[in-house]
Amino acid sequence: MNRLEHLRAKLDKLDSGFSRRVRRDIEGPCSPHVTLDGRAFTAFCSNDYLGLAGAPQLAGALAEGARRWGAGAGASHLVSGHYAVQHALEERLAAFVGRERALVFSSGFMANMGIIPALAGRGDAIFADRLNHASLIDAMLLSRADAHRIPHLDTAALERQLAASTAETKLIVSDSVFSMDGDVAPLRELMVLAERFDTWLLVDDAHGFGVLGPQGRGAAAEAGIDGWRLIQMGTLSKAAGVSGAFVAGDATVIEWLMQKARTYIFTTGSPPALAQALLASIELIEAGDGCRAHLAALIERLTKGLAQKRWKLLPSRTPIQPLVVGGNAAALALGAALMEEGLWVPAIRPPTVPAGSARLRITLSAAHTLADVERLIEAINRLEKTL
Repeated sequence: MNRLEHLRAKLDKLDSGFSRRVRRDIEGPCSPHVTLDGRAFTAFCSNDYLGLAGAPQLAGALAEGARRWGAGAGASHLVSGHYAVQHALEERLAAFVGRERALVFSSGFMANMGIIPALAGRGDAIFADRLNHASLIDAMLLSRADAHRIPHLDTAALERQLAASTAETKLIVSDSVFSMDGDVAPLRELMVLAERFDTWLLVDDAHGFGVLGPQGRGAAAEAGIDGWRLIQMGTLSKAAGVSGAFVAGDATVIEWLMQKARTYIFTTGSPPALAQALLASIELIEAGDGCRAHLAALIERLTKGLAQKRWKLLPSRTPIQPLVVGGNAAALALGAALMEEGLWVPAIRPPTVPAGSARLRITLSAAHTLADVERLIEAINRLEKTL
């Protein structure tokens, strides 16, 4: 068997295990109401939690930014690819989350892959929740620090491992909102441990920024934590509706990251037009209490309306509402049955989630209507009895 045949065999194995991923092409802007192959669907797939990705205000700001700043950056940020509008965005983000300084990256994955190796290396120790995002896991491995995987949300286990560590530099790493379960990290407890054991605390707020905290300032603001030990990463492609990511913290920390984060130094800067759109997005997030209240109402209706016996809706107060079905084939069958009814909810399977916990990852947006959610509730409750 040659190399190409070997790859084909591995793809066949993905098929036999109901594990091959499939892309779908949306015919229009991001919205809960989309068209696929000429058919209309109500989508519960997107991380566009405030419904901003398709907002005319952001499309207009992006177009204005392209006219003013052009289509591309032309170089890395530290050569000639950093623009005044990007500096303004970093200042706005830092002020919004209440930190001294911020640094914008091209994506959340690149941000995490830059932050962690810049703070920890050989002989250091990283303590990470077992359900952290793949970018945090990969960054931890890249750093070559000693990796300690902590059982999910188990602060007692974290405390024991911190106490046993003799590493000079320690880093606690956690998602704020866990992307496949929708639960929220105990950030206050993590901050107490960071102070007690003299560690950094990196919080990946990808799914909290824009949704949690006063005016959507994020999970750290909701938890009321602060200080130079706290390093916050947030994405700008989910609730913010555009693209990119940022890290915010003490000015000295951010300066160090600008000097040492390889995914910042050695990549072409993001198009400056995106910064123009993101400045408009922060304004909408800050003024978005009505959107967040509507989103909270939709979450409450879904969690109260789904009456499952065979399947399990995981406890979550966030827009991520996972419905655990069990096997891969069963999750795909439920997703396909919903698609037949014009409801698009993705099936999530291992290795993204543990074996035997394949699920539908229902995500809600402020752009959904109550009628959209009622329709989904009725379909899932009925299919659990008949599928």
